[in-house]
Amino acid sequence: MVDPVLDAAEIARFEAAVVRGPGPEDCWLFTSAIGGDGYGRLWVRRDGRRIMLRSNRYALALAREGAPLEPWERALHGCDVPLCVRPSGADELGRPRHVYAGTQRDNMEQMGRSGRGGGRVAVRRGNAGLLARRERSIALREAVRHGWDAEAVADALAVGHPTLW
Repeated sequence: MVDPVLDAAEIARFEAAVVRGPGPEDCWLFTSAIGGDGYGRLWVRRDGRRIMLRSNRYALALAREGAPLEPWERALHGCDVPLCVRPSGADELGRPRHVYAGTQRDNMEQMGRSGRGGGRVAVRRGNAGLLARRERSIALREAVRHGWDAEAVADALAVGHPTLW
């Protein structure tokens, strides 16, 4: 849960690390810490403890304006970009979706429809798929380090590697 009042400083820190693409279908990219799996990382302090959250899950919780995410809810990516933190609402049906809530089953079905499942050799054998995904995320972060650069973003997205799965 992200409380708009109690967590205002935390929200400001998160927002400062987001570069929003100018187009109506563009991703919003998290430009701070990147984990070994290519997803954004945000450290927060809750109940006196420091915890790490994925930036896409934080964005989804933030969009709920204080209503909690259920433990079973996943932050799914319709855009297939691990650094994307643009929440997609129900009113965006029919448009390319970015980050939205779903179950693990929804995640697996989306993987199948996108051709991302099936135990690709690159993912099954060590970190090859994860490393490539992280490299793509680092390239995207660099592409927007000084603001949105559409050409640099397109080049970074074209980095040859497996998609999320």
